[in-house]
Amino acid sequence: MTRLEIGLAIILFFTQLFLHKHVMGDSRTALVAQYCNNQEPESGSALADYFVPAMDSLYTNVSSNGYGTAGAGSGPNAVFGLGQCLEDLGSIDCQLCFGQVRSLLPKCYPNTGGRIYLDGCFGRYANYSFFGEALDAYDTKVCNSTLGNSTDHTFYENVQSTVNNVTVAGKRRNGYAVGSSKGSNVSVYVMVQCWEVLNQSACNTCLDAAAASVLECVPALEGRALFSGCYIRYSNRLFWNSDDTGSGSSGNHNLIWIILGPCLGVIFIVVGILIWKRKLIWRKSSAESLLELYSADLPPGIMQSSLNFKYGELKKATDNFNLSNKLGQGSNGAVFKAVLSDGKEVAVKRLFLNTRQWAQQFFNEVDLISQVRHRNLVKLLGCSLDGPESLLVYEFYPNRSLDLFLFDSSKERNLNWSQRLNIIQGVAEGLSYLHEESEMRIIHRDIKASNILLDDKFKPKITDFGLARAFSEDKTHLTTGVAGTLGYMAPEYVVHGHLSEKADVYSFGVLVLEIVTGKRCSGSFGSHSGHLLLSQVWNHYRSKTMEKIADKEIYRDSLKEEILSVVQIGLQCTQSSPADRPTMSKVVELIRSRSHDAEVVINDPPFLKIVDMFDHNLEEGENSRLISHNSGSGFSSSGWSRLTGR
Repeated sequence: MTRLEIGLAIILFFTQLFLHKHVMGDSRTALVAQYCNNQEPESGSALADYFVPAMDSLYTNVSSNGYGTAGAGSGPNAVFGLGQCLEDLGSIDCQLCFGQVRSLLPKCYPNTGGRIYLDGCFGRYANYSFFGEALDAYDTKVCNSTLGNSTDHTFYENVQSTVNNVTVAGKRRNGYAVGSSKGSNVSVYVMVQCWEVLNQSACNTCLDAAAASVLECVPALEGRALFSGCYIRYSNRLFWNSDDTGSGSSGNHNLIWIILGPCLGVIFIVVGILIWKRKLIWRKSSAESLLELYSADLPPGIMQSSLNFKYGELKKATDNFNLSNKLGQGSNGAVFKAVLSDGKEVAVKRLFLNTRQWAQQFFNEVDLISQVRHRNLVKLLGCSLDGPESLLVYEFYPNRSLDLFLFDSSKERNLNWSQRLNIIQGVAEGLSYLHEESEMRIIHRDIKASNILLDDKFKPKITDFGLARAFSEDKTHLTTGVAGTLGYMAPEYVVHGHLSEKADVYSFGVLVLEIVTGKRCSGSFGSHSGHLLLSQVWNHYRSKTMEKIADKEIYRDSLKEEILSVVQIGLQCTQSSPADRPTMSKVVELIRSRSHDAEVVINDPPFLKIVDMFDHNLEEGENSRLISHNSGSGFSSSGWSRLTGR
């Protein structure tokens, strides 16, 4: 140990001796409880726009002040956040504790609310301003499984008196107090704390209710009351970081400060430097641990410098992820336009969260897309791993995504038939490559208009491989959890979780019909007729009245046969049985031939027989519960059973 280190150790010792407070304590990051509400957002993409900035702002405020609030957006998709560290935590311990909250609380996303209690801090978000709430339906207690002597009435009396005394003290001291008492066998330690956003009356109400609740834990040796507006904990062991001590006479107190004042000034400066250095070290170690976590899973090529972008550079290139630079929303992240320092325009995909689940999708997308090369697949340029968020960098395509052209109500942007046909063919060729020509068989799982980008010549590029799966040649299908977008998912995948290339074929067929009609497959749920897009197209195809369903912007009598041939392909791809659907290589063949074969037999699409049921459900308002928002949400097999009667 150097002289400087010895000197600093002595300074820290005397600081603790005279101030009776630990400079560095226990950050108490152990998880006590986490609760998520069961309400889904009206718009998943809108919630995502507000969730990340609200959480960023909340983390900054809590790190600076020990508590904080944040808000972003308005209406039902707004995000309000509250965070607070318990008062005994020092600034660094608070940052460590709330850093854990920041990583765990997003597990409640995309639900519209959630809260988490750690041993040293608290975090909550909701889609309304809840800051004045003292009590709510989620208030609860958590009791330790270790029990004391159930016949020892003195322990209960000791806990009761200590909890009551400390609660009274908390009411007098702005909502925070600690205290202890020694019993004949077991000592009792109690802490109470209200959140800073409560006024005195609300705080008192919360503490009274929480005190009554936590006493129900006895004879457990430890209990916690986890309430909307406050927190109470008792234990048979000392659990807080700073000790309350007697104050002594005021004369002695003043004399100490007169003697030690100048010295302590120097001590505080040195300690401040130490804290600052520790903060830098912690940030550095956090970044290093993130890299360490990622490097074990990423393919070796992605760690090369040519693919590894600096987070700070990309943040600056997007103007701090300014919403004016936002290009669109993927299944697991928002995409922003960025201009690099050399003037090159790129697209940066910002993952919503850094939980393990989202990290897995990040790795999956990097791994798969970095190994495939095709003119109709988006090109990955690299990624960023050295910041608090995971970022992917792609080529920038100025025309953005296909859905902006197909479903533009203003009709300011339109695609002619030739452009639409080329897009259909390009997407088919890209999927055929993934299924049959690449080194591994890849199923995209989320083919839809918003995941088709268009370059400056309107050539299609398939993007968003976060949900994609690869499997070997000897497997006919994978059995996996359902993920994707309602309306595009194949029935066998939704019902049984059976995933094969034919699931992508089905999604492609739905996309083809959207391109021909200019209508969303999910938008028809809200129409007055209640018919699904598939059944609408099928009925018009069967009655030879395609001019009534085709997009009026493209339909011409001279194109009728060609449009019919494409619709026929779309219906072939969306047949109920996977065996009846063509492979994507066969689809490419059919598109290139551009001829309508009237002899082709097409089975009814899977939704045709449930149109009447949907009409009834829509009248009853049932669709609001059965139909997920169109932003990458899954659809459960139980929900499908209710629709099909299976």
